[in-house]
Amino acid sequence: MSIFETMGQMDSVSIGLWVTACMLVFVVIGVRVAFAAALAGFIGLVWVFSAKMGFERGFMVAVKMAGTIPHSKVSSLALSLIPTFILIGYLAYHAGLTKALFEAAKRWVGWLPGGMGVATVFSAAGFAAVSGASVATSAVFARIAIPEMLQLGYDKRFAAGVVAASGTLASLIPPSAILVIYAIIVEQDVGALLMAGFIPGAVSALIYAALVVFLAMTRKNFGPPVRGFSWSQRFQSLPGAMPIFFVVGIIVVCIYGGIGTPTEAGSLGAFVILCMALYKGMKMHELKGALIETAKLTVMIFTIIWGVLLYVRFLGFADLPSAFSDWITGLDQSPMMTLVFILLAYAVLGMFMDAIGMLLLTLPVVYPAVIALNGGEAVTAADSAFGVSGLGCSIWFGIIVVKMAEFCLITPPIGLNCFVVAGVRPECTVQDVFRGVMPFFIADAITIATLVMLPGIVLWLPAQMGFV
Repeated sequence: MSIFETMGQMDSVSIGLWVTACMLVFVVIGVRVAFAAALAGFIGLVWVFSAKMGFERGFMVAVKMAGTIPHSKVSSLALSLIPTFILIGYLAYHAGLTKALFEAAKRWVGWLPGGMGVATVFSAAGFAAVSGASVATSAVFARIAIPEMLQLGYDKRFAAGVVAASGTLASLIPPSAILVIYAIIVEQDVGALLMAGFIPGAVSALIYAALVVFLAMTRKNFGPPVRGFSWSQRFQSLPGAMPIFFVVGIIVVCIYGGIGTPTEAGSLGAFVILCMALYKGMKMHELKGALIETAKLTVMIFTIIWGVLLYVRFLGFADLPSAFSDWITGLDQSPMMTLVFILLAYAVLGMFMDAIGMLLLTLPVVYPAVIALNGGEAVTAADSAFGVSGLGCSIWFGIIVVKMAEFCLITPPIGLNCFVVAGVRPECTVQDVFRGVMPFFIADAITIATLVMLPGIVLWLPAQMGFV
């Protein structure tokens, strides 16, 4: 029997496993995730259809499907949130809101041990509330915070690590592009996911800040505080930062109050920030730069989505998600232990893949398995394995897996935020940044464990708003 006959007689699940292995090889040898997934998905579609209807007809069906999938999926209205969220962040930077936010944080919390690091964490969290891009947040605060910390005598590795880690908060605190992508993949309400990210994002920021204070208290001359600001100077810094909270209020009221959709909320927020930037004197070349950077990042994200969607469609025809769910639920161990192993697998996978690509590639298989572990989509909280209902599990797991994606943004050797910080600050090498973020691995592990053990932190706000 020839190899082609053997391939043609394989069952769909075996084909799915072989093609997935092929895609992983592509990624390991350096092929971009978007193109690796697209090529593997196309090969898989040809293989599956050829096994059923012959090569010539199967190839034509695969070609037609490959041509229609990207447009039919990416034309989703929910995806229009991504460019508006990214644009808000770039416009806020040109409007001077980031500098004002950092200055306010410095005056209010700079007196703490490691105060400039704490100010960086809190101001980055505030900026994350109007920026859906982690990379943009890291780049902005690398320009603003690192020079001031170095001037005060902070270790450059620590300063760079604080900025890289704080930038990850934009992945969890709404408006978040990754949360939007997750909601689209698992077909859940975008508004519910966005609201669910607020409290976990705040908890993550507080744990980061506590870590900075602890390090500054236990290491001599590690992070000198900044003192000398009077109460009047502190209150004078607040008006410059208030527009950030105004935009956050617009987004929350639009989504929660039923005034508009999340897409309309993002568009309105971008318009308000644009007006503020123009009022602050933003030049035409700055507006052009913000639009170009937004377009670049949006195209990168959409390209990954286009490629991965082909692979996801192939997985559906190969019936691999269902087979994986059956295997996971059949394991002779507790569902919580299985969930821990899944999260550990994400931590390892994130060392070699970017966050968005990792979620797009894994969620079509992992998400149904986690829902099945919990007891299914219709299960009640009382009868579930994780103590949350079927709908609640969708939101809860989404926040946890996005937090894992944050973790992957600072893990070597691919940690994108670390490369961005090193690129913006020539005095900090990539090795310096990776060493600086190592303590924050502990903080992320504590945050993830807290969210796993206390689902109410994630689900309380969506429940108050009627999403759960």
